[in-house]
Amino acid sequence: MYVDFAGLDGGGPGRVGADVSAAVSRCLRGLGVEDACLPRTLGELSALFRTRTAAEPVLVVLDDVQEAAQVRALLPGAGPSVVVAIGRGRLAGLVMDGAEFVHLDPLEPAHGRELLGHLCGAARVAAEPEAAARIVEWCGGLPVALHVAAARLVVHRRLTLGMLAGELADEKRRLSALKVPGESVVAVFGVAYEGLPEEVRRVYRLLGLYPGRSWEAGLAAALAGIDAASAQDALDVLEEASLVEVADSGRYSFHDLVRLHARQVAEDAREDAGQVVESALGHLLRLAAHADLAVMGERLRAGRYAERVAGEASPFVDRGAALEWLEAGRAEILAVLSEAASRELHRECAELAEALTALYLNRRYVGDWLASGEIGVRAAQAAGLPASEARLRALLSRPLMDLGEKERAREELETAVVRADESGRLLLRASVREFHGRWYDRYAPDRAVAVYREALALYEEDGDPRGIAIGLHFLGCAQDAAGEGESALATLRDAGARFAALRDVRMGARARAAEGDVLVGLGRKDEAVAALTEAAAALEEVGAVHYEAVHRETLHRLTGDEGQLERALAIYEAAGSPRAEVVRSLLDKGSEAGEQA
Repeated sequence: MYVDFAGLDGGGPGRVGADVSAAVSRCLRGLGVEDACLPRTLGELSALFRTRTAAEPVLVVLDDVQEAAQVRALLPGAGPSVVVAIGRGRLAGLVMDGAEFVHLDPLEPAHGRELLGHLCGAARVAAEPEAAARIVEWCGGLPVALHVAAARLVVHRRLTLGMLAGELADEKRRLSALKVPGESVVAVFGVAYEGLPEEVRRVYRLLGLYPGRSWEAGLAAALAGIDAASAQDALDVLEEASLVEVADSGRYSFHDLVRLHARQVAEDAREDAGQVVESALGHLLRLAAHADLAVMGERLRAGRYAERVAGEASPFVDRGAALEWLEAGRAEILAVLSEAASRELHRECAELAEALTALYLNRRYVGDWLASGEIGVRAAQAAGLPASEARLRALLSRPLMDLGEKERAREELETAVVRADESGRLLLRASVREFHGRWYDRYAPDRAVAVYREALALYEEDGDPRGIAIGLHFLGCAQDAAGEGESALATLRDAGARFAALRDVRMGARARAAEGDVLVGLGRKDEAVAALTEAAAALEEVGAVHYEAVHRETLHRLTGDEGQLERALAIYEAAGSPRAEVVRSLLDKGSEAGEQA
């Protein structure tokens, strides 16, 4: 027995009256009950249905179900029968009836192409395979969207798959392109949207204007100006209506076509997109400030963002949780940062770009760092913030050097020195020169020691304990590069002791690793392995995996332990580093050598 509730009278959310009675009556007629024998009340109809289906198994398929009561009225009597209830909502109330829930994800690309070929002709799909793949992609694997797209192709024979793919590629035209007389994707989403309470519809609209692709409940609360509990309730309703999806991480997202619908209804309702971006930026900056404090502790900051949250309870239980949040939301934060920059929210953009380096200094997402840094520099420059500009230019030199852009990195550092001196902040002047020293480390090592000594002198003049420790660390590295091994060892051990006193595990581990590198050069292999092993373990513990990977490679060279290379490869692959190919090649060569032996 099949019942499509969309085709029954009674319409509108909350319908459990005439349409349900009509559905049960229809099924009873199918079982041979004449109209004159049909009871008048829903309860009596359901009881008769259970009686008539108790003797032998039946399959009942219920389509477009909106409420659990619609299903309960059509549950068969005792016996091995099955009811399949299909609806856009989650129908959570059916848990008490023993229902098993099957969440249907969008179709995989291959299945989407198969469906498209079935609907509009396999030959047409085979003739334009790339265009077919794009149509499936732009439809997001949603069967309803693919049905509408196929209907257009069938009705309008002049329309090629390539032409339709071109229409769908434009986000502004995509929803209107998925429409035929009597059916459209917008109408399908509109039914779900209109069934929501107004306060939930508003959250849906505002999220449609959010620049990112995923979010947490706290961000929804910030956009709507409501408390966290109310925001969570709204998201639960949207999830129940299948308008948002939630990942195991607790982050929410729209299907791409639903996102376009949410944006469309937001624009129709004249929601303020600028206010959405400003609210999102403020919320993310506050969380990023807490994350920066949790990850980096008392480091130099040009912006005042950390000071503004110093009196608040941190939302992160520890350093690892803060890094995890930054990593999980990095694409969304960057999207908001980019949109906020286009709206000239300069000071906040400069501060958020600086806070994000807490992630980039520990997890080398070089492309993200470059994009964020460039936005931050332009914002600081536009806002007339020389200290922030100096800090961000110095930090920007790091991804530029990683990408081999030697001259541009040098230009950023030279400008950073000028801006730092203009700011009059002694600690910043020292830090920028320290970054400059790292450029000399790589490209002109004979001058690096002198530059680091200049930075160290400024740190000592300022009296900043951490700055002095950092200055000593990089001076020791430069001394090692200059062939002054014993002096480097003494300098690095001094730096390590100072980091230990400051309880800076990350920098202490880096100093210990640098000590190991010096010991390698001095021919003291066993001491070097011990130092590097200790450092790699500490860096792994605090999540500074980029540095850890480098030292794992060194340990492999010293010991031949392929487990060190496997760990380095996992880190590089997770970060999308080109170094992954080099390490994978080394592992493959090791495997081949083992097989030959």
